[in-house]
Amino acid sequence: MRRAYVIPILMVVLAGATYLYYTEIKPVVIFGLRDDYAHAIPFQKVPDGLASLKAESCGQCHREIYEEWKTSIHAHAYEDPFFQAYWKKDKNIWVCLNCHTPLENQQPTLVKEIPRGRVEKAVQEPNPRYDPEYQKESVTCAACHVRDGVIHGPFEDSVAPHPTKFDPNFKTAQLCYRCHNVVSGPAQFYNVGPCGTYAEYEGQYWQEQGFICQSCHMPEIERPVALGGPIRKGRQHLWRGGHDQGMVSRAIAVQVKADTDVPKPGDRVGFTLTLTNAGAGHKIPTGDPDRFFTVEFLVEDQQGHILEQQSSTMGRWILWQPVIIELYDNRLFPQTSHDYQFAYRIPEKTDGLKLKTRVRYHILTDGQHEMLREKYGLTGEDPYRFVVYEREFPLSGELKTALEQQETRLSHVRRQQNGNSCKAVAHS
Repeated sequence: MRRAYVIPILMVVLAGATYLYYTEIKPVVIFGLRDDYAHAIPFQKVPDGLASLKAESCGQCHREIYEEWKTSIHAHAYEDPFFQAYWKKDKNIWVCLNCHTPLENQQPTLVKEIPRGRVEKAVQEPNPRYDPEYQKESVTCAACHVRDGVIHGPFEDSVAPHPTKFDPNFKTAQLCYRCHNVVSGPAQFYNVGPCGTYAEYEGQYWQEQGFICQSCHMPEIERPVALGGPIRKGRQHLWRGGHDQGMVSRAIAVQVKADTDVPKPGDRVGFTLTLTNAGAGHKIPTGDPDRFFTVEFLVEDQQGHILEQQSSTMGRWILWQPVIIELYDNRLFPQTSHDYQFAYRIPEKTDGLKLKTRVRYHILTDGQHEMLREKYGLTGEDPYRFVVYEREFPLSGELKTALEQQETRLSHVRRQQNGNSCKAVAHS
């Protein structure tokens, strides 16, 4: 009779353990908490001399910076269709707002306590100073520049109609650390955090060369910082990154080689495509763990029919349930490369026969995109994948010329790289 009770007891124990695991151990979000982003940036008052904290108010004097900011992903981090769909999938959990609308002024609730670090158990109360219109400004000027009624910035000699203070953090990568180094939580076993861009940059080539995040994402420019001000060296407020085709294209260098440059019918010709992280200061791809590259080889005939094709993937492979385990990561650290191989036997007739090589960048998979559209209201037509490199090579006697032309372009890239120019280390 005792054995008859064993199975029910084990089932009860298993059910209890499962309940405790999902309610007390495994986080409901794909990252852990760290003190600096576990709470919003405290409420900021309007500095003397300004009409409001809104970006438009700053833009009255800082016109060019304001116009740049309006085009940036920072300005749209809250209303971005991808964020809104993913956020809905995560049941609009409050913690995401601490980076997408980071000021307490922008958030509808105040988080008073986070029992046992469980975000779903957070004690919240309505925020009486919440400004829903201000929330739409996402990562707005004050998120970085306003603290305790004073405008912080990178200049020690500012003269302005409002209080100013020099902040050395504006000249370091530390300014980006809070939101671009999201850490792992309990039962989450990533190689780096789920969005560990800063951790991928730290100790790598470009940091050792003295480059900071702003070197690429906020290019230097000489101009008046404010209307009527002196011309000085500042930075553009663009923050182009993983959603920008041009930025991703400039981060990579691609070279294709063949084991023979004069292929003949019957030859089995081997090709090697070398993909290099030539320009990014962190791994590529980076940020959201869903992002990946595909490297494609396609043989096409004169009519454009595909005769043979091959595709390889570069990214992160993650097991999401019941624990998060990063199984594999073949992304590229700065200044590292990976070779992709392809072979094709040349047929008797080669008229118009060509090899097309392509590198495509994906923000998410087709399946994920469809799921977000169908279940979570993804709107807009923002591209979620785009080509960042494409080149054709004739599978005939003209192959040698095509390879030599490629070498000319690559030598230009290397000269720019040797010049230590972050903005031009890879071809477009």
